[in-house]
Amino acid sequence: MNSLDGVMVVGLTGQTGAGKSTVSRVFVENGFRLIDADAIARLVVACGSHCLADLRECFSDVILKANGELDRQALAAIVFSDHHKLEMLNTIMYPYIVGEILRMIHHFSQQNHKMILLDAPTLFESRADDFCDLIVSVVADEKIRKKRIMQRDSIPEGAALQRMEMQLPESFFRSHSDTVLENNGSLQELYDSAQELVTKMICYYESQYGALLC
Repeated sequence: MNSLDGVMVVGLTGQTGAGKSTVSRVFVENGFRLIDADAIARLVVACGSHCLADLRECFSDVILKANGELDRQALAAIVFSDHHKLEMLNTIMYPYIVGEILRMIHHFSQQNHKMILLDAPTLFESRADDFCDLIVSVVADEKIRKKRIMQRDSIPEGAALQRMEMQLPESFFRSHSDTVLENNGSLQELYDSAQELVTKMICYYESQYGALLC
């Protein structure tokens, strides 16, 4: 839980391909300030960054493009086929990512933005759930997620399955979350469920902090 008075941080996570981006959009539409962990992960490995230098030392120049930028496809091919190498990647990147998350939480608080959404696929693995007052996970059936991942990332079935297998199981998300949204139907159904949830979250904030938001 965060230690900032009057600030509510909602952690949003879930299985890859489950539809988390739709839920994130609903929160933002309802006034939550967004901290996008994926965007932060891209930021911390920019050319010349300390994080990229650490990754290069660990995985060699094979993960770099000719212009010195991170070759994400090359890195993904290495880590998504080897649990140990994925752990090495996470050990290097998480401190940089978490540091930026904390900076943004404080920045939003200083700007008097008190409702914050932390959208983080690896919320639990990075221990960023420690900063959250409430946690929402999005899950979906395996076959549905596999199809979505293949379409979204333009990758074959085997690569999609590799990425799915590297994640925490659905049972973990269910047991470690305050709310779980299932997305086995249409996007509109997910959107409506997320809208209902956000309305309750805003009312919860009002009851906790006395702000007139619902």
